[in-house]
Amino acid sequence: MDVQPQEISIALTEDDRLQEVAREKRNQDNFAVGNIYYGRVKKVMPALNAVFVDVGHEKEAFLHYLDLGSQFRTLQSYVTKAVSDRRKMPVITKTPRQAEVGKEGQIAEVLKVGDTLLVQVSKEPINTKGPRLTAEISIAGRNIVLIPFSDGVMVSQKIKREAERQRLKQLMLSIKPAGYGIIVRTVAEDKRVAELDNELRLLVERWEQTVKTLQQKEPVSLVSEEMGRTLGIIRDVLSPDFTSIQINDQGIYDEVRHYLQLIAPESTKIVKLYKGDQPIFDHFDITRQMKTGLGRTVGFKHGGYLIIDRTEALFSIDVNSGSKKIYEDQEENAYQFNMLAADELVHQLRLRDIGGIIIVDFIDMDSKEHQQQLYDYVRKLMERDRAKHNVLPLSKFGLMQITRQRVRPAVEVQVEETCPTCGGKGKIQPSILFTDQIQEQIEHEYNQHGRGLQLHLHPYIYAYVTRGWFKSLAFQWRRQYGVKVIENQSLGMLETRFIAEK
Repeated sequence: MDVQPQEISIALTEDDRLQEVAREKRNQDNFAVGNIYYGRVKKVMPALNAVFVDVGHEKEAFLHYLDLGSQFRTLQSYVTKAVSDRRKMPVITKTPRQAEVGKEGQIAEVLKVGDTLLVQVSKEPINTKGPRLTAEISIAGRNIVLIPFSDGVMVSQKIKREAERQRLKQLMLSIKPAGYGIIVRTVAEDKRVAELDNELRLLVERWEQTVKTLQQKEPVSLVSEEMGRTLGIIRDVLSPDFTSIQINDQGIYDEVRHYLQLIAPESTKIVKLYKGDQPIFDHFDITRQMKTGLGRTVGFKHGGYLIIDRTEALFSIDVNSGSKKIYEDQEENAYQFNMLAADELVHQLRLRDIGGIIIVDFIDMDSKEHQQQLYDYVRKLMERDRAKHNVLPLSKFGLMQITRQRVRPAVEVQVEETCPTCGGKGKIQPSILFTDQIQEQIEHEYNQHGRGLQLHLHPYIYAYVTRGWFKSLAFQWRRQYGVKVIENQSLGMLETRFIAEK
């Protein structure tokens, strides 16, 4: 986790290979999935069977009739009661059950312009679209999900053992409070009753706190913020396979350790506070992998490469073999390159969090057997993907269609840099003057802030100013100004950055 003043960047690696990248803005409402809002209906759209809701985003949020949930009228009655008497919190079990909202119906029969309602973000704002909402509120934990105003217990289909499924269902039925439903997540398999009971109590407390906050709010406001992307990723992906969680900020380090004490005390020992001189992503080779793996063209073994393009409606991915051949036989060569491309394709979907419709143009193969083997291989690789997805067989044109759940914007990293010195004009000052310019910057910063600064430089410039050791410029600057020179791969060639030492 790379914690910066404006943003937290989170990288997940497996065997030192970058698998996922996520970013979370700090100190602002980013309408994250799971956030709960007290909104107001702005438009009713009978043709779409939906309403647009004002939740404070610049674009109105979208709520479809099918996302109201069967207990929507009961929830509305509860919310009305909560905000009409702000001195005491209504009890779920004492809220009379209203008629259920059926699968068939018109939203105009349920909501009108000006109505206030409690809603939750199910899909973050993407491109020109505002957030997508659901009125079926859920409070997610690590092992279970709590659903107010529901009554059933559902167990994840990924838990295959029938005896374990029945154990979990009976267990949750015996300990859950009346008026709440439960979804048991896959990671709850073989968990003890005490652990599940403790988490259930925490989730009920979170819901009750949400209602208390609602009673203090006016319409069009944030009521409950989903735990940050940082803790959310830990909650969703943490497993016994984790060997290390590295964080470069004391505050976030303490927050993560506190959270793990609640959900997985045995894992707190793997949380480490990174104190190295190099930027944390440089130290763990993440910066380089982001630059090489997130561009428009991505290479894989034997000279093959993918070209990834994004349009408004879909992502298109073209597979190319380059100029090299693995086999002389054209059919076998196409098959082998396609299998290699499949590995990188699935890696890229997860790394960039690409969602929606994805069209993959594989190299043409005549053999039906090879086409089936490629399809089966892609499906097998996709089994590890947490996002909901569907893979279709190759069409007669050699195209494979994949749909993947999209709840957040795809990760984009600017891998091409505008020269910080010339600003893209193509002309720069003489290189012999560059170190003089750095010296002037150091003197200015020294006069402003005194000793104890870090000067971050591109690796090439770092190599130049540190050559010669005791005769090096870096040594002279350290002795005269107390400036420590740090190598930073994320900077442009002639870019400099000063940071106060912690």
